[in-house]
Amino acid sequence: MAINTDKNSYTVIFAIVMVIVVGSILAGFASGLKPLVKANEKYEKMQNILYAMNVNDNEGPNDVTFIPTDRVEEEFEKYITKQLVIQGDNITENDQAYLIDLKKEETLAKDESYTRRLPLFIGEKDGKELYVIPVRGKGLWDAIWGFVAVDKGMTIQGVYFDHKGETPGLGAEIKQRYFMDDFTGESFLNGNAFEGINVAKGNNDPKNTDTSDNEVDALAGATITGDGVSAMLRKDVKMYVPYFKKLNQ
Repeated sequence: MAINTDKNSYTVIFAIVMVIVVGSILAGFASGLKPLVKANEKYEKMQNILYAMNVNDNEGPNDVTFIPTDRVEEEFEKYITKQLVIQGDNITENDQAYLIDLKKEETLAKDESYTRRLPLFIGEKDGKELYVIPVRGKGLWDAIWGFVAVDKGMTIQGVYFDHKGETPGLGAEIKQRYFMDDFTGESFLNGNAFEGINVAKGNNDPKNTDTSDNEVDALAGATITGDGVSAMLRKDVKMYVPYFKKLNQ
């Protein structure tokens, strides 16, 4: 018997069947790709941490070129000597510390009974020990984040910043070399007290020749994003101050 395709019931049934079939196919793809997505997230974090340590494939003065994924695990193991998780007074080694979700930890810490986990990456480059701190904050439109490499005196040796949805040509410039390189040499301390780094509109030091002022020059037309970077660094790096105080005793 021929099927009457003009009936409304046929259209509804056909639509339901197609939704089920297409949904099943997409679910299968998503499940199959999940390990690849997780691997890419892992490689990206490794690349960002290494970039903050000035381990990269930059050639020109404006390049922002990461260690490629086929080499990044090898380079990560070479340069990162220790991964720590700081939780209150408890400090443990954990070779999966780079997988800690900062956003989730910040949410959990809203409960006063929870002590936030702070990942810290200790590495060595050119005979110098570096401490890489992950940071996360809010820009103009959405999340901003990054990694900051400091020495034991909390002077910046390198940074990497990224964003989810800042304006191209304005706030999105936080991931450009000319902005990120300005942070090198700046200290989070003012004397012995933690002060942070201010992305200052009136800094008037575009070449960043003064590294003792706790300031870098702001991005033109991106005041709110710059303020977000300042707040992010102050908020997240400050949590590591007790660790560095003990380190320097």
